[in-house]
Amino acid sequence: MKAQSNTFIGFESDFEESKAVLFGVPFDGTTSFKPGARFAPAAMREDSWAIESYSPYLDKDLEDLKLFDYGDLELPFGDKKNALRLIQEHVDKIIEANKIPIMIGGEHLVSLAPVKALSKKYENLHLIHFDAHTDLREDYLGESLSHATVIRRIYDQLGDGKINQFCIRSGLKEEFLWAKKHTHLEKFTYNTLPSCVRRLKDIPVYITIDLDVLDPSVFPGTGTPEPGGINFHQMLEIIKELSNLNNVVGVDLVELSPKYDTSGVSTAVACKTLRELVLATIK
Repeated sequence: MKAQSNTFIGFESDFEESKAVLFGVPFDGTTSFKPGARFAPAAMREDSWAIESYSPYLDKDLEDLKLFDYGDLELPFGDKKNALRLIQEHVDKIIEANKIPIMIGGEHLVSLAPVKALSKKYENLHLIHFDAHTDLREDYLGESLSHATVIRRIYDQLGDGKINQFCIRSGLKEEFLWAKKHTHLEKFTYNTLPSCVRRLKDIPVYITIDLDVLDPSVFPGTGTPEPGGINFHQMLEIIKELSNLNNVVGVDLVELSPKYDTSGVSTAVACKTLRELVLATIK
């Protein structure tokens, strides 16, 4: 693997020496409302150079880590099964090289692929999930693979008691009832996150953040905006808590659709969220 010239800020090390590998997944083939998440990886790389690699919140700097930016995967439009296969094969290569995958979506369905790849290596893999939506439907309009079903498909992979969901504020009644038996779901807030982190402190964890967990007043650039979300300072509190985990084996950010926020604020928020998440979890 070779680094591209247009990297995310701070991800400029060689592949061989890197601790973690960033890659973009420009796929939004099952988006149910407003498409456009495919443009997020490129927009985030470009706008990342408007922020600093140093975080005054965590007193850490991306330049002190060995991080590699692979660039974007080339994925077939409209073929979600093949796209997921290609993403999983790419993550397999990252894992085989003993590196941590960091993925920028794309829509949320793409999170299924790295979880499937990592679950082959880590039998006791757990998921921590931040989102406005449950994403627990069995199917959406008859389709079992959708950004509205992704956490249900991850459940099929991981099983009971291994999925932890926070800040959820939208979904079918049936999804919330199903979650009571099969996942740890906290509506609206993240009050139980500290106890979750203590429980999973040394267990392999994959973190997925659907950026529509943020309130649309903070983050309007998404395909399914949902009022009632968290603000950016609350996101920082969440990430600081996640820094107490000792075995994060992969992370992703999904569902930025930059063209729905011409101010660029949403992309800036996504960039800073990624910076903080990487600094908090890559050790």
